Amino acid sequence: MSTAKKINVAFADDHPMLRKMLASYVNSIGDYKVIFEVDNGEELTKEINKHHIPDIVILDVSMPVMDGYQTAQWLKTHHPYIKVIMLSSFSNESTVIRLLKMGIKGYLLKTAEPDELKRALHDVYYKGFYYSEFITGKLLFALNDNTAPDGNKPRNFTEKELRFLELACTDDTYVQIAEKMHVSRFTIDDYRNNLFEKCNVKSRVGLIVYAIKNNLINIEE
Repeated sequence: MSTAKKINVAFADDHPMLRKMLASYVNSIGDYKVIFEVDNGEELTKEINKHHIPDIVILDVSMPVMDGYQTAQWLKTHHPYIKVIMLSSFSNESTVIRLLKMGIKGYLLKTAEPDELKRALHDVYYKGFYYSEFITGKLLFALNDNTAPDGNKPRNFTEKELRFLELACTDDTYVQIAEKMHVSRFTIDDYRNNLFEKCNVKSRVGLIVYAIKNNLINIEE
């Protein structure tokens, strides 16, 4: 049996049965030890303030009192070295956009197989990031690479395109963006397609990654 120091993990999830099952699985892996599990972010902050400091925190996105977003922001401010994996039932675009803007680099669906949780723990701890398969490896490379190839440097954007990019980096739908810009949905499609071509991406999430990497938006919440 290995005597190497184990990686400490903490859980914050308001579903006790799921939380305990996940904690039991993590403890069974061998390299990890769950040091505490709580119902929400507020309880997690109290445990950490008692000097129970985990290496990795697994947060449910939706929790009462203090949700995953608020808790992740607190961790980023007070303990930026703690790795965070967000756990969610949803893979919708707005959730991914919000996580990318917050700088969270671990995201796992609750429907994932146990082996994926094991891989997520390993990758977040040793590589610094893990996302489910709907965010492509190419986009992850773009997000984590500090050097942009010549073909991926910021292009000349129109004022309208920059405004669209700013709004695309929010939770707004394309219809809501069209309303805020006082243009038709068809015009919004033109802005989007032009930016896809200029930024060499194929999705809205790709635009967010491009904007973050090239400092075109402020990711501080």
